[in-house]
Amino acid sequence: MIELIKTSDPVRMTFLQALLHDAGIACFVMGAPTPWPGAFPSQLLVREPDAARARGVLEEAGEA
Repeated sequence: MIELIKTSDPVRMTFLQALLHDAGIACFVMGAPTPWPGAFPSQLLVREPDAARARGVLEEAGEA
């Protein structure tokens, strides 16, 4: 798995997941949910073969 983004903003993470999902790219968020949203960063991961395409999708949306 390749890390694309690390963020502590849960709203941004949900948006990034939606972008990748709409592009047909499977992704995984690693990071434990806490009682304090945004306290600890989560990582957005994709499979290595999808990494270049996923970066392109995020760049096109201005999120890279």
